[in-house]
Amino acid sequence: MADTENEDRTEKPSEKRLQEAREKGEIPRSRDLSGAMVVLAGASILLSGSSTIYMHLQRIYTMGLGYSREALFSDHLMTRVLSEASGEVLALLVPIFAATLLAAIGSSVAIGGFNFSAEALTPKFERLDPIAGFGRLFSMNGLIELAKSLLKVLFIGVALVLLLRHDEAAVIATGSEAIGAGVGQALSLVAHAALLFAVVLAVIGGIDAIWQRFDYERRHRMSKQEVKDEHKDTEGNPQLKGRIRQMQQQLARRRMIQEVPKADVVVVNPTHFAVALRYDDQRMRAPRVVAKGVDVLAMQIRLVADAHRIPLVEAPPLARALYATTELGHEIPAALYVAVAQILAYVYQLKQAVKNGGPAPSVPKPDIDPELQGRYRDS
Repeated sequence: MADTENEDRTEKPSEKRLQEAREKGEIPRSRDLSGAMVVLAGASILLSGSSTIYMHLQRIYTMGLGYSREALFSDHLMTRVLSEASGEVLALLVPIFAATLLAAIGSSVAIGGFNFSAEALTPKFERLDPIAGFGRLFSMNGLIELAKSLLKVLFIGVALVLLLRHDEAAVIATGSEAIGAGVGQALSLVAHAALLFAVVLAVIGGIDAIWQRFDYERRHRMSKQEVKDEHKDTEGNPQLKGRIRQMQQQLARRRMIQEVPKADVVVVNPTHFAVALRYDDQRMRAPRVVAKGVDVLAMQIRLVADAHRIPLVEAPPLARALYATTELGHEIPAALYVAVAQILAYVYQLKQAVKNGGPAPSVPKPDIDPELQGRYRDS
């Protein structure tokens, strides 16, 4: 069942999936690479500061053997010696501890980045299950870890044996040299052995780091269904979003239709376009589009305008230009000022003619730049 489930997980993990894994404390880590960097840092300190280390060791050694007659009969001898020896030990160990700590943190951050997870600190008692632990031992990861351990023992053992055979004479000579030279030679041999150990471990750790990143991504791969479900959770159900968008459009149209009775004129193309204009010279710099639409919506605008006795003026080029250039609620562009002014003047003259019983004025036919009509010029 698990194999079938893994076969279905063919998609790369999403950022959300990886972020959830990081919150659980699951990040790629390579203990081998971290160990190699720690040993390398310690060996580097031993090689670069061997003379300083020897100096501190010499001081600690002399503190235990060299006392004056007055110091031997002093009540504070033990306290003073322990205090001075502790200072020398700290001066000896602090650089090594600092270098190894920085190496441990740096190598971990370099692979998986810095991450703190409180959930990872929570005890997981299911890990105490011996049956599950036995299963993990013989899992793929368990076998890979066993193979890596055997390779480490093999390669590191061979490398150290070769180093000892190469420096066999130096190892034997340390016992017959003076104390200072012998200690320095011993520190140098330990540092070289640690350096070789770190190099071999770093090669294994580098390969392990690549594997850990690959295995981390493999373990968090997603099936196509999981990708779809996550997309729905993140972006929302497409059908629901479509329904919400449809309802929003309906509300916007309803509000727009409610503005039509406030218009001064509706400029129409008899079959397709309708644009309702309003102009208040006290509050507006230019006429404003309060409603516009095509086809069915245009028909609805015309019906509402007719029901409220709002003048309908047929001017197809102007209707197309207003629809193409002006957003709902915005003022018309300056290029259409003259044409709209002709329409408003006609509406005013028409109202006066109806009121006074005079002849109706002729419908203006404003000249409109075809470029202002955009893609609607042939409609």
